[in-house]
Amino acid sequence: MRITVTVNGEERALDVEPRRVLADVLREDCRLTGTHLGCEHGVCGACTVLVDGEAVRSCLVLAVQCDGCSVRTVEGLSGPGGEPHPLQRAFSAEHALQCGFCTPGFLMVAAGALEADPAAGTDPERVAALVGSNLCRCTGYEPIRRAIARAANEWPRTPP
Repeated sequence: MRITVTVNGEERALDVEPRRVLADVLREDCRLTGTHLGCEHGVCGACTVLVDGEAVRSCLVLAVQCDGCSVRTVEGLSGPGGEPHPLQRAFSAEHALQCGFCTPGFLMVAAGALEADPAAGTDPERVAALVGSNLCRCTGYEPIRRAIARAANEWPRTPP
């Protein structure tokens, strides 16, 4: 099937088999390998991307379901000049990554939440729920919580 998807701000026309998942299309057809495949069952969260601003497990979403949608991957977080996103800076400052395999998924779930509501990162219970949605084998959860809170405190606020 022919689909049109806007990936990280760039419109792409892609020919995909109806049974292919979004994660495979992003990695293989778009060459965006920051979207990691861990469990391929939607449990680990390493494949999390934003589809129309919502965090989704790209290993569970068929690419054809994203026809006409906007998809943002971890590669789309940095600014136009390549400057790091506030979450990326916070993850670095808080040492919130060890092996790094889970990091793109955590960054994307946090980006979706903070973009929808920056206050989500200042409430410890909401931050714990965000962090609890993804798996980290290196047990780096506390630094990840600190990084999300730090990014939320630095998040650009729109004037009331």
